[in-house]
Amino acid sequence: MTDENSNGAPASEAPKPDQPAVRMQILTQYIRDLSFENAVAQKGLPSGEVKPEITVQVSLDARKRQTEHQYEVITKFRVQSSNAQDKSPLFLCELDYGGVFRVEGIPEDQMHPFLMIECPRMLFPFVRRIVSDMTRDGGFPPFNMDPVDFVALYRQEIARRMQAERPADQPLS
Repeated sequence: MTDENSNGAPASEAPKPDQPAVRMQILTQYIRDLSFENAVAQKGLPSGEVKPEITVQVSLDARKRQTEHQYEVITKFRVQSSNAQDKSPLFLCELDYGGVFRVEGIPEDQMHPFLMIECPRMLFPFVRRIVSDMTRDGGFPPFNMDPVDFVALYRQEIARRMQAERPADQPLS
């Protein structure tokens, strides 16, 4: 039999008394900006067979709000489809989707990764549904985005920033 705390978790994983429990609450979610451009409807169908290629670009932004423990996180998605044959555009969907979060119990040195990984992860299912609805309502088959690896995205951004800060004459290690 294992020792368990009152939450049913092993006693070794119980929060330490000097370490507050992590709490996150989504206070609100909203569309900050939304755009859908249907190039096919504007210019007509491209000649020949249409084989769509879709690219998705993701960027993130977070800031502390004036209220204690509140943070705003904005996820920006750019979904672009073009014809593989002639690279002619089919559609462009741009969505800035935000959330306001109350976050407590995260050490200050861990707050940035938490805001840029966990908060967007909570918003993603809603973004996915909006993009799917927009492409369907725009006259295309619904586009269901694959899940985004926000950890990898965060690591790429940190590596990019470190590369940008490194002097040009300094060799790579």
